[in-house]
Amino acid sequence: MIDPSSKIDPSANVTKDVDIGPWCIIGKNVSIGAGSVLESNVVVRANTRIGSNNRFFQFCSVGEDPADKKFEGEETWLEIGNDNIFREGVTLHRGTGIGSGITRIGCDNLMMPYVHIAHDCTIGSHAVFANNVGVSGHVQVGDWAILGGYAGINQFLKIGSHAMVGGMTHITNDIPAYMIVSGRPASVRSVNAIGLERRGFDKDTIAEIREAFKIIYKRNYSLQEAIDQIKAMRENCNALQVLIESLESSEKGIHR
Repeated sequence: MIDPSSKIDPSANVTKDVDIGPWCIIGKNVSIGAGSVLESNVVVRANTRIGSNNRFFQFCSVGEDPADKKFEGEETWLEIGNDNIFREGVTLHRGTGIGSGITRIGCDNLMMPYVHIAHDCTIGSHAVFANNVGVSGHVQVGDWAILGGYAGINQFLKIGSHAMVGGMTHITNDIPAYMIVSGRPASVRSVNAIGLERRGFDKDTIAEIREAFKIIYKRNYSLQEAIDQIKAMRENCNALQVLIESLESSEKGIHR
Protein backbone atom coordinates (compact mmCIF):
# COMPACT_ATOMS: atom_id res chain seq x y z
CA MET A 1 0.00 0.00 0.00
CA ILE A 2 1.35 3.39 -1.01
CA ASP A 3 -0.24 6.54 0.35
CA PRO A 4 -1.18 8.92 -2.50
CA SER A 5 0.66 11.81 -0.83
CA SER A 6 4.01 10.01 -1.22
CA LYS A 7 6.26 10.48 -4.27
CA ILE A 8 8.27 7.69 -5.88
CA ASP A 9 10.85 8.24 -8.61
CA PRO A 10 10.18 6.19 -11.77
CA SER A 11 13.63 4.54 -11.44
CA ALA A 12 12.83 3.14 -7.97
CA ASN A 13 12.06 -0.55 -7.56
CA VAL A 14 9.53 -0.96 -4.75
CA THR A 15 8.21 -4.47 -4.13
CA LYS A 16 4.40 -4.68 -4.28
CA ASP A 17 3.82 -5.52 -0.61
CA VAL A 18 5.92 -2.62 0.72
CA ASP A 19 3.83 -0.30 2.90
CA ILE A 20 4.61 3.39 2.34
CA GLY A 21 2.76 5.85 4.54
CA PRO A 22 1.98 9.53 3.96
CA TRP A 23 4.44 12.16 2.76
CA CYS A 24 7.35 9.85 1.98
CA ILE A 25 9.82 10.53 -0.85
CA ILE A 26 11.61 7.71 -2.68
CA GLY A 27 14.38 8.95 -4.95
CA LYS A 28 16.45 7.67 -7.86
CA ASN A 29 18.02 4.21 -7.93
CA VAL A 30 16.28 3.00 -4.77
CA SER A 31 15.11 -0.57 -4.22
CA ILE A 32 12.98 -1.67 -1.27
CA GLY A 33 12.44 -5.35 -0.46
CA ALA A 34 9.34 -7.28 0.46
CA GLY A 35 7.56 -6.61 3.72
CA SER A 36 9.28 -3.31 4.46
CA VAL A 37 7.35 -0.43 6.03
CA LEU A 38 7.94 3.33 5.78
CA GLU A 39 5.64 4.89 8.37
CA SER A 40 5.45 8.55 7.29
CA ASN A 41 7.64 11.47 6.22
CA VAL A 42 10.53 9.12 5.39
CA VAL A 43 13.00 10.25 2.72
CA VAL A 44 15.09 7.70 0.83
CA ARG A 45 17.28 10.10 -1.10
CA ALA A 46 19.07 8.04 -3.79
CA ASN A 47 21.27 5.03 -4.61
CA THR A 48 19.97 2.88 -1.78
CA ARG A 49 19.31 -0.86 -1.68
CA ILE A 50 16.99 -1.91 1.15
CA GLY A 51 16.33 -5.58 1.90
CA SER A 52 13.22 -7.26 3.24
CA ASN A 53 11.12 -6.59 6.34
CA ASN A 54 12.75 -3.33 7.37
CA ARG A 55 10.73 -0.74 9.26
CA PHE A 56 11.44 2.99 9.11
CA PHE A 57 9.61 5.24 11.54
CA GLN A 58 8.73 8.85 10.83
CA PHE A 59 11.31 11.40 9.73
CA CYS A 60 14.08 8.93 8.91
CA SER A 61 16.55 10.27 6.33
CA VAL A 62 18.01 7.37 4.37
CA GLY A 63 20.68 7.34 1.65
CA GLU A 64 21.38 11.06 1.83
CA ASP A 65 24.56 12.61 0.40
CA PRO A 66 27.51 12.13 2.77
CA ALA A 67 28.38 15.06 5.03
CA ASP A 68 31.94 15.29 3.72
CA LYS A 69 33.43 18.36 2.07
CA LYS A 70 35.40 16.13 -0.30
CA PHE A 71 32.21 14.62 -1.73
CA GLU A 72 31.62 15.95 -5.25
CA GLY A 73 28.47 14.15 -6.28
CA GLU A 74 30.11 10.90 -7.39
CA GLU A 75 27.99 7.74 -7.46
CA THR A 76 28.00 6.12 -4.03
CA TRP A 77 25.61 3.75 -2.27
CA LEU A 78 23.88 2.66 0.90
CA GLU A 79 23.05 -1.02 1.39
CA ILE A 80 20.71 -2.25 4.14
CA GLY A 81 20.03 -5.91 4.94
CA ASN A 82 16.86 -7.47 6.32
CA ASP A 83 14.73 -7.17 9.45
CA ASN A 84 16.12 -3.88 10.76
CA ILE A 85 14.19 -1.31 12.79
CA PHE A 86 15.01 2.37 12.38
CA ARG A 87 13.16 4.55 14.86
CA GLU A 88 12.23 8.23 14.57
CA GLY A 89 14.74 10.59 13.01
CA VAL A 90 17.49 8.09 12.17
CA THR A 91 19.93 9.37 9.52
CA LEU A 92 21.90 7.02 7.25
CA HIS A 93 24.37 8.45 4.71
CA ARG A 94 25.83 6.93 1.56
CA GLY A 95 29.55 6.33 1.05
CA THR A 96 32.13 8.61 -0.53
CA GLY A 97 34.34 8.27 -3.57
CA ILE A 98 37.53 8.56 -1.54
CA GLY A 99 36.21 5.98 0.93
CA SER A 100 34.76 2.58 0.18
CA GLY A 101 31.98 4.16 -1.88
CA ILE A 102 29.35 2.36 0.16
CA THR A 103 27.80 2.37 3.61
CA ARG A 104 26.65 -1.10 4.69
CA ILE A 105 24.18 -2.07 7.41
CA GLY A 106 23.54 -5.74 8.15
CA CYS A 107 20.43 -7.50 9.44
CA ASP A 108 18.27 -7.47 12.57
CA ASN A 109 19.65 -4.24 13.99
CA LEU A 110 17.73 -1.81 16.20
CA MET A 111 18.54 1.87 15.82
CA MET A 112 16.65 3.98 18.32
CA PRO A 113 15.61 7.62 17.75
CA TYR A 114 18.08 10.06 16.21
CA VAL A 115 20.93 7.64 15.61
CA HIS A 116 23.33 8.83 12.91
CA ILE A 117 25.41 6.49 10.73
CA ALA A 118 27.89 8.44 8.62
CA HIS A 119 29.45 7.69 5.24
CA ASP A 120 31.47 4.55 4.50
CA CYS A 121 30.53 2.79 7.74
CA THR A 122 30.08 -0.97 7.99
CA ILE A 123 27.57 -2.10 10.60
CA GLY A 124 27.17 -5.80 11.34
CA SER A 125 24.02 -7.61 12.42
CA HIS A 126 22.01 -7.93 15.66
CA ALA A 127 23.41 -4.65 17.02
CA VAL A 128 21.56 -2.14 19.20
CA PHE A 129 22.19 1.60 18.96
CA ALA A 130 20.41 3.57 21.68
CA ASN A 131 19.07 7.11 21.32
CA ASN A 132 21.30 9.76 19.74
CA VAL A 133 24.31 7.53 19.09
CA GLY A 134 26.62 9.24 16.58
CA VAL A 135 28.88 7.09 14.41
CA SER A 136 31.44 9.03 12.35
CA GLY A 137 32.68 8.09 8.90
CA HIS A 138 34.54 4.87 8.03
CA VAL A 139 33.66 3.13 11.32
CA GLN A 140 33.24 -0.65 11.54
CA VAL A 141 30.86 -2.12 14.13
CA GLY A 142 30.77 -5.88 14.69
CA ASP A 143 27.82 -8.20 15.21
CA TRP A 144 25.86 -8.02 18.49
CA ALA A 145 27.48 -4.75 19.58
CA ILE A 146 25.49 -2.49 21.91
CA LEU A 147 26.03 1.29 21.95
CA GLY A 148 24.48 3.26 24.79
CA GLY A 149 22.61 6.53 24.40
CA TYR A 150 24.57 9.59 23.22
CA ALA A 151 27.74 7.55 22.65
CA GLY A 152 30.01 9.15 20.07
CA ILE A 153 32.40 7.18 17.87
CA ASN A 154 35.37 8.87 16.18
CA GLN A 155 36.04 8.22 12.50
CA PHE A 156 38.00 5.19 11.20
CA LEU A 157 37.51 3.13 14.38
CA LYS A 158 36.51 -0.51 14.89
CA ILE A 159 34.13 -1.78 17.53
CA GLY A 160 34.43 -5.53 18.00
CA SER A 161 31.62 -8.09 18.05
CA HIS A 162 29.67 -8.40 21.31
CA ALA A 163 31.28 -5.21 22.67
CA MET A 164 29.23 -2.79 24.75
CA VAL A 165 29.68 1.00 24.93
CA GLY A 166 28.20 2.86 27.87
CA GLY A 167 25.93 5.83 27.45
CA MET A 168 27.53 9.24 26.79
CA THR A 169 30.92 7.63 26.18
CA HIS A 170 33.31 9.20 23.66
CA ILE A 171 35.21 6.47 21.80
CA THR A 172 38.61 7.50 20.44
CA ASN A 173 40.29 4.11 19.93
CA ASP A 174 39.28 0.65 18.77
CA ILE A 175 37.32 -1.61 21.12
CA PRO A 176 38.22 -5.31 21.19
CA ALA A 177 35.49 -7.90 20.88
CA TYR A 178 33.53 -8.81 24.04
CA MET A 179 34.61 -5.76 26.07
CA ILE A 180 32.58 -3.17 28.00
CA VAL A 181 33.79 0.41 27.63
CA SER A 182 32.38 3.38 29.52
CA GLY A 183 33.28 6.67 31.21
CA ARG A 184 34.92 9.93 30.25
CA PRO A 185 37.64 9.38 29.29
CA ALA A 186 36.56 5.99 27.98
CA SER A 187 38.02 2.97 29.72
CA VAL A 188 37.61 -0.78 29.27
CA ARG A 189 35.83 -2.02 32.40
CA SER A 190 35.24 -5.75 31.99
CA VAL A 191 33.87 -8.48 29.74
CA ASN A 192 30.28 -8.23 28.49
CA ALA A 193 29.46 -11.43 30.36
CA ILE A 194 25.72 -10.84 30.73
CA GLY A 195 25.37 -10.21 27.02
CA LEU A 196 27.32 -13.36 26.23
CA GLU A 197 25.15 -15.43 28.57
CA ARG A 198 22.03 -14.13 26.83
CA ARG A 199 23.46 -15.20 23.49
CA GLY A 200 24.14 -18.75 24.66
CA PHE A 201 27.86 -18.65 25.48
CA ASP A 202 28.59 -21.36 28.05
CA LYS A 203 30.31 -20.71 31.37
CA ASP A 204 33.62 -22.22 30.31
CA THR A 205 33.81 -20.01 27.22
CA ILE A 206 33.02 -16.89 29.24
CA ALA A 207 35.68 -17.89 31.78
CA GLU A 208 38.26 -18.14 28.98
CA ILE A 209 37.26 -14.71 27.66
CA ARG A 210 37.59 -13.30 31.20
CA GLU A 211 41.09 -14.76 31.40
CA ALA A 212 41.95 -13.13 28.07
CA PHE A 213 40.68 -9.82 29.44
CA LYS A 214 43.10 -10.15 32.40
CA ILE A 215 45.97 -10.90 30.05
CA ILE A 216 45.29 -7.76 28.02
CA TYR A 217 44.41 -5.36 30.82
CA LYS A 218 45.79 -6.60 34.13
CA ARG A 219 49.19 -8.19 33.59
CA ASN A 220 51.36 -5.47 32.06
CA TYR A 221 52.00 -7.33 28.80
CA SER A 222 52.59 -5.43 25.60
CA LEU A 223 49.72 -5.84 23.17
CA GLN A 224 51.68 -8.31 21.04
CA GLU A 225 52.66 -10.32 24.11
CA ALA A 226 49.01 -10.42 25.16
CA ILE A 227 47.95 -11.60 21.69
CA ASP A 228 50.55 -14.36 21.79
CA GLN A 229 49.30 -15.49 25.20
CA ILE A 230 45.69 -15.59 23.98
CA LYS A 231 46.67 -17.50 20.84
CA ALA A 232 48.07 -20.22 23.08
CA MET A 233 44.63 -20.50 24.73
CA ARG A 234 42.45 -20.66 21.63
CA GLU A 235 42.81 -24.43 21.08
CA ASN A 236 40.41 -24.85 23.98
CA CYS A 237 38.13 -21.93 23.07
CA ASN A 238 37.16 -21.08 19.49
CA ALA A 239 35.51 -17.85 20.64
CA LEU A 240 38.93 -16.38 21.37
CA GLN A 241 39.66 -16.21 17.63
CA VAL A 242 37.12 -13.39 17.32
CA LEU A 243 39.00 -11.48 20.04
CA ILE A 244 42.38 -12.16 18.44
CA GLU A 245 41.16 -10.90 15.07
CA SER A 246 39.79 -7.71 16.62
CA LEU A 247 43.14 -7.08 18.32
CA GLU A 248 45.26 -7.82 15.26
CA SER A 249 43.10 -5.74 12.91
CA SER A 250 43.33 -2.61 15.03
CA GLU A 251 44.96 0.26 13.17
CA LYS A 252 44.20 3.11 15.55
CA GLY A 253 45.15 1.27 18.73
CA ILE A 254 42.76 -0.16 21.28
CA HIS A 255 41.24 1.44 24.35
CA ARG A 256 43.44 0.08 27.11
